[in-house]
Amino acid sequence: MAEPRHLALPSFARWTSVREEVANALRGAIISGEMRPGELYSASSLAERFGVSATPVREAMLDLAKQGLVEAVRNRGFKVTEISEADLDQITQIRQLLEPTAAADALPRIAADELATLRELAAAIVDAAAEGDLVSYIGADHEFHLRLLSAAGNTRLVRIVDDLRAQTRLYGLSALVASGRLADSAQEHVEMCDLIASGDAKKLKKLMSTHLGHTRREWAGRPTE
Repeated sequence: MAEPRHLALPSFARWTSVREEVANALRGAIISGEMRPGELYSASSLAERFGVSATPVREAMLDLAKQGLVEAVRNRGFKVTEISEADLDQITQIRQLLEPTAAADALPRIAADELATLRELAAAIVDAAAEGDLVSYIGADHEFHLRLLSAAGNTRLVRIVDDLRAQTRLYGLSALVASGRLADSAQEHVEMCDLIASGDAKKLKKLMSTHLGHTRREWAGRPTE
């Protein structure tokens, strides 16, 4: 069974929403490719790493199982679900159909205080990229995109995109950190905020499409076409 000591997971011993925070951290580790398919992870070992009891960790893993991210292995723990290249292609295709248009629709509805929050998240994404903190990067990136899309007012679309993002695997993130290219992708979030501030929905839609293309080609380990 794989030991979690090598995983860059934070401690939540003093946090209140332990189950949710653990689930978010594990989701980030799975999406970033830090937790790999085929390896078994026990709730007790992960709980020791997080500094919490095994119960909220087990509950968090069951939540992730409902999303299809992990599979329960009876009396042994949890295994990260395999996802194929075809799955990634289909997920990206659907996201390309939904997210750029939704972002453009959301732009005129984004108030000044919400833009300020998006800028804070964009800065957190840039900082995490600079530090090579993939779990924090994934968490801030996840919140940024869902907050942006939520402004469009279509809650069903946001739920669909959230599920699709959860199913993505970004195995190329570590390579991007090593090459310095993750910082370039992170900077695109700052550019999105600038386009929102200027009211340029057309350019925001184009940038979002480009950004999603990076997710599939570079982040998942596929060379740029």
